[in-house]
Formats: sequence, C-alpha cells, structure tokens
Amino acid sequence: MLEQMLLSNLNNKNELNDESFEYKSIFLSSVVPDPSNGRFLPSIFVSDEDARLFVARKLSKAQLTKLYQGESHVLIGKSIIINCLKRDTEDWKRASQTIDSIIELGNNISVSEMIQVPTLYPLEDGRFQILTGHRRFFALVYAKGYGAAAQFKVYDNKPLLTKVKQFQENASREDLPQYGKLQAFSNAMTEIEQLNKARLQSGMSRLTVRTIVPKLGISTGAYDNYNVLSRYPVVMSAYESGCSYSFVKMKRLILSVESQYKAQYDKSTLNAVDKRAISDLIVQQLQGIKKRPEKSKAPFVTTSFDSPGALQKLLTQDVTQLSCGVDWSELDWQDKKAVSTALAQVIAHLEQE
Repeated sequence: MLEQMLLSNLNNKNELNDESFEYKSIFLSSVVPDPSNGRFLPSIFVSDEDARLFVARKLSKAQLTKLYQGESHVLIGKSIIINCLKRDTEDWKRASQTIDSIIELGNNISVSEMIQVPTLYPLEDGRFQILTGHRRFFALVYAKGYGAAAQFKVYDNKPLLTKVKQFQENASREDLPQYGKLQAFSNAMTEIEQLNKARLQSGMSRLTVRTIVPKLGISTGAYDNYNVLSRYPVVMSAYESGCSYSFVKMKRLILSVESQYKAQYDKSTLNAVDKRAISDLIVQQLQGIKKRPEKSKAPFVTTSFDSPGALQKLLTQDVTQLSCGVDWSELDWQDKKAVSTALAQVIAHLEQE
C-alpha cells in the first residue's frame, strides 16, 4: 500500500517532504495514540470525573479497573496513572519506567509551557492520531485531564513516510531511551527501503547515504552508528531488556566482535550464518560470558629427513615389515606421543639403510 502511494507521488513528481502543518488547539479526547509507535503504552483514558473520584478515594483501583476493563492496560487520567499490566513482567517493568517519566513531565507541564508540542495528523473519523510525542501526550492528560485542550502541531494530511518523520523529529532528543531510538531508526529505514523500491519502479536510482541522511535529520556519523547498532537484532533486544551501554560502547563491542570473527575465520564478508554466529558472540559478551578457547589438539611430531631415499622408502614401502624396533601389534594409534616415537624410530632406521 505505502509502496503504491510512493510510486504514485514519484510519478506525479510530488515532493515527499512537502507536508504543510499548522499549530492548533485540540481536545485531548480527540487524539488517539499510534500502537505501532515505540513510545506507545497500551492505555485507556479515564474521564475527568472518574479521575476526580479516584483521587478523592471514592473509587477504588479495583472499581476503576473493572469500570474501564483496564486489565493489561495502563489507566491514565488527570493526576492518575495506574499500571494494570501483569505485575513483574517485562511489559509491566517497561510501563513502570515510562510512567515515572510521564509523571515527572506532567508535573513540569503543570507549572510551565511545553517547549516541543506533540505532532498529529487527521483521521477520517474526525479524530487525530499522534505522529510524535506519545509520552508528552500522556503527560498532558495527566496534567490537564482528558477533557482539556492543548496546543499541537497538526499536519494537513498523514505524512507518507510517517516512520521517517517520527525518527526525524525525535532523533535529537536526549531523553529518549536507546531502545526507542533504535526501533525508530529500524522502522524509518524500512520506509526508506520501500521508497527505494518505488524509485526503481519509476526508473529512478536508489537513494544514496548522502540523500538519506538529510531525510532522517541526522549526521553521516550518526547514520553510521545507527547502521552498526541495528545490524544485529540481539542488540535491540538487549536495550529492550534494559541494557545500559551507551551507543558508542555498544558500537565498539560490535565492531570488535566482527573484527575478531573475520580474523579467526579469514572472512572478508559476512553471510547469514556468520551473522548468527556473531549475534551469539555479542550476547555472550553482553552477558559477561567469555567463550573458552578450544584446546589445541596435539599434533603428530615428526623429524626432518636428511636422505631423500629415506623419505621415498617411507612413502612407498610397508614400513611395518621393517625390523626397526617397533612392536606394531602393541602400538596404540590413538596415543600421539607413542605414534610419534614409533615414526621417529622408523625414520632413523631408514636413514641408516
């Protein structure tokens, strides 16, 4: 669907980045979150009256949860955020961390203006969907109430490259977690790839790094960092599970593992099998597991030949028939030391003939 729309725009020579917008005051109850966004919470919004009753302790958590069928969701309203996800699960932990930051931001909004407002685009049913700023939107509901209005940046239409736009508007924000940034980059690059396919169908060339970087709103160096970090899904999984490595440290680890792997197996390029192996090594590094080096197998020990004739006899004759002092019937062929000793005796005998 997106690819067809991109193809149509390219054929009509429309500028993909030419999306007009204006700032509007919108009721929060008219805004819906985007479930595909990394900042999304499985949320249900509580009316201002029910939120007031809960704060006044005239509604219990159990009553409110039942009233809104809030199990496996986060209930959000004026001055309340209730995590109803299953306790101690990964989803519950992630939601709890997000809730803490929403409450902090909501308290700030109560006493000062929001510098960067959320961005929206209109839906066919008259409501608006969040493009960027989910956490800020939740904080607005917490600070002002679901029935209040707030200022938003509203696009006239849904941007074609929504994931690129989301990454572009959030890439410079320091408060976003690494997992959210990596996920946003991965989603944006998926759209870039769809754009490239559409360009090829239109007889155009693929976008180069030089043309992709401005679309994402980052530097070439940052683009390279994101490319390395998103190369292995285990890295994103690590950040999702709470890994605290900085992007610089993680990139250094990935490049180090790749370099060692290429040197060990004499590889210049990596195929799918190699990448799976490297993924395992990255996981081991992150978990602090150092792979024990394989014990080198002891080689057979041979001596050098002084006589070409001795070498010829060794290779062309049945040396087990020689009277060289070796009891071949008793020789343990699995004992490399014993075999090496026997071989040395044979060579010495052949050298004397």
